[in-house]
Amino acid sequence: MLGVESRPLQCRDTPGDNPVLMNRDSGPLGLLWLYMKNLLVCRSPEMWHQSFGLLGKSYAHDTTGSFFLGKWLRVPLYPVSLCSAVVDVAIQDYVADVAAELIYQNKSQTSTEVLFVFPLGPHMAIYSFQARSEDAKVHAVLQDEVQQPHEATGGWENLEYLRDQSEYPGEAFACFLGTLSPGREVVVTLRYVQELPREPDGAARFVLSPTLNPYGTLYVWNCRTSKLHYSLLLTASLQSPRGVVDVQANFALTPLIYTAQDHSTAQVSLAGSPQCHHDLELLVYYGDPTAVSAVVEKGDPEAPPGSLLGDPMVLVTLAPSIPEAVPGQRQSGEFIFLLNTTFLEHAQDSLLFLLKSLPLGCYFNIYCYEETSVGIYSQSVEYTQDNLTEAMRRIPSTGSSLGDSNLLETLRSVYNTPRPHRHPRQLFIFMAGLPPDVEAIAAEVCRHRNSHRCFSFCFSEDSAALAMALAKETGGEAAYVSSDSSRSLVVLKCLKQALKPAAEGVSLSWTLPRGLEVEVLGGTPQSIFQGQHNLLYAQIHGQAQDTTVAKGVMTLQYSLDGQDVTYTIEFPLCPQGDGRLAGHRLAARCLMKRLLPESVSGSGEEPRHRAVEISLTSGIICPFTSYVGVRTPQRVTWYQRPLALLPPRQSLIPCQIVELRGSRISSCYPKSIWVPPGWLTAVRASWLALRQLTHDIAALPQRRACSKACKPPPPLFSSLKYVDPMEFGLCSSTLWRWCPEAAAKCQELVALQNADGSWALSSGLASVLEVDEDEIKGKMPDEVMEPSIWATVMAVTWLHRHDEYYQDLCELLEAKAVTWLCSQAVSQLDKCLETANTLLGSSVKPSVFRL
Repeated sequence: MLGVESRPLQCRDTPGDNPVLMNRDSGPLGLLWLYMKNLLVCRSPEMWHQSFGLLGKSYAHDTTGSFFLGKWLRVPLYPVSLCSAVVDVAIQDYVADVAAELIYQNKSQTSTEVLFVFPLGPHMAIYSFQARSEDAKVHAVLQDEVQQPHEATGGWENLEYLRDQSEYPGEAFACFLGTLSPGREVVVTLRYVQELPREPDGAARFVLSPTLNPYGTLYVWNCRTSKLHYSLLLTASLQSPRGVVDVQANFALTPLIYTAQDHSTAQVSLAGSPQCHHDLELLVYYGDPTAVSAVVEKGDPEAPPGSLLGDPMVLVTLAPSIPEAVPGQRQSGEFIFLLNTTFLEHAQDSLLFLLKSLPLGCYFNIYCYEETSVGIYSQSVEYTQDNLTEAMRRIPSTGSSLGDSNLLETLRSVYNTPRPHRHPRQLFIFMAGLPPDVEAIAAEVCRHRNSHRCFSFCFSEDSAALAMALAKETGGEAAYVSSDSSRSLVVLKCLKQALKPAAEGVSLSWTLPRGLEVEVLGGTPQSIFQGQHNLLYAQIHGQAQDTTVAKGVMTLQYSLDGQDVTYTIEFPLCPQGDGRLAGHRLAARCLMKRLLPESVSGSGEEPRHRAVEISLTSGIICPFTSYVGVRTPQRVTWYQRPLALLPPRQSLIPCQIVELRGSRISSCYPKSIWVPPGWLTAVRASWLALRQLTHDIAALPQRRACSKACKPPPPLFSSLKYVDPMEFGLCSSTLWRWCPEAAAKCQELVALQNADGSWALSSGLASVLEVDEDEIKGKMPDEVMEPSIWATVMAVTWLHRHDEYYQDLCELLEAKAVTWLCSQAVSQLDKCLETANTLLGSSVKPSVFRL
């Protein structure tokens, strides 16, 4: 909780100068006026940043909790204390429902305006929020944006300030709560649901939201005491038909209490006061940690039968046990590369490494953005030397005839092409700039998200948001490539993820009494990759004709390494539960996401109407609904006539999901309530006017993203909003030493490698190795019957001699080469390695060749 002390606003000419009182001529008002006048002559973002350093990245934060507007305007921030928090968590297998009551108190000597901010983590959705104080009650409600366009009358500048000034990126729920008097309290009550990640050992992992446990902030308590400065009461109810086996946490817990004889339900609570320097994490272990589980949640008895909330919901968890693949061996999979003009012109080396690193046994194809959206091949072909050579030959001619970028039509061409049987499809999409039809592209990928994964790469900031959105929707990864030196490494790092084995041909079948049927909301994924788990929502419709049958049967089938695997599990048809409907609400979120592509593609008004109906019923926001805060005064108003009371007059206040720009990524979390800066009206108006004038400069990525559409991107595609490229970890974690000469040599060597991993003994290879060709042939051991074996040993040895440059870049290529060698001449490798070390002056160990 941050606040602003009521005192004259101060400014500094430089951070080291003494504070001076503000006035129009020499203070921030005068400065802002000069900046607005000078802005008219700015011609570029670079000129603006160099001249003024006021917007964009120039916002800074110091250790005293104050924001600097450039280096002139200093806005102090102070806390509104969190006094107590009561948190009730209901965990049902891998779904959690959280109810929290938070009490804040204004301990300053002045009245302050407060804004509640709740950061939203992945797979989290708020469905209820209200706040009450002595003066008023605030309630957040959803409205149809078309039929009920109610607008808040004021206070939007606070949300604008929050969006641009927050240090921490990501989505957040924000609601303006009004004025809080000195010594007064505000009680915030909220409820949210969340899908829980599944640990490799099968445990459900729950982390308490930082708003409910805001550790690490100097504004809430003193961490030197190692204990919370406010009271925290945490209770967790656990449920699973497989039985609750154990609970582990990084804080003290009360003993696990079972509330059912079969251990299907249990309770546990926080014991004592936890330490303040870490997140509060809870791991829940269940019995029979198999590859599939099914939990049935009863419907709402007050909802009509047949509705989303009225019928029972089956929560299905799919997490097949998939062994590690041996690098370099044959492997299934379909790899499709979508390239644009810039990538073809400047990143041929990255494409070379990609294609050469593919494993034998897979299928591949290459598409180039152009009007016809035609691939190198009409459909994916098997990865062989002939097909690879032909593809490399045809790429330059295809790239030279490119027209306008048309990623949407290219994607549609890919989706209309049949997929090779038992080969999971994965797309590698390269974007140099923001393509047109952003919403349609996201909707098209979302429509086919169960059939493939996307690994997306952007080479400019304006396409970063779309790249992340495509990856998130399909379970892939996104990368922002900022330099030529890291491009190939970033791409290959994603390829290593894509090469993980998968369960293919996933299908679910159901056996239920006559009269009942199951609908899987959002569909079933066709492939599940190693390390992934999928949470599906299946609703049971109808009325059973045979009421004596108390259980249903679900069967999971998939193929793994050519072997068919089957799992069968029973689930009750008369479920029990606490009626909190966490699974139903998350299922609503899933169903609305499925309806979004249909509404974007113009399939009539029915998908939109259905999404709005589900949103308003479940309390989960969708692209066609929005929040509005309803503020009702607690005090009644007397009318002039005796004993006549007027009902409380309601007003609308700002309340919405805010995309925080964020200036940095930190282990410290944002505060749950903070106070907007108490600037004078003129200062605030000047800042807003300045922000509007500089919108094209400070918010250039958003402008580009929205330039082709009449409305902002749908909220369900949250990452289509502004994304800081520094959030992409793949491009910043590389420590490869860049050497242009070494990179050129490596590229020459890779170009000579065959699809099976071998090298031919040739003059080109001798040139790369910097050894005379006759000398290489003369030193070939007598035991070697095939020259390509000797050439491949020499190439691998040379790579390891320079592994400081090539270890990450050529890891997949080397694994494929060693696999080929081991299949050809195991008995000859010792002698070949010894001779190669002597010839190249290296000391490569036999373990490299699996000896």
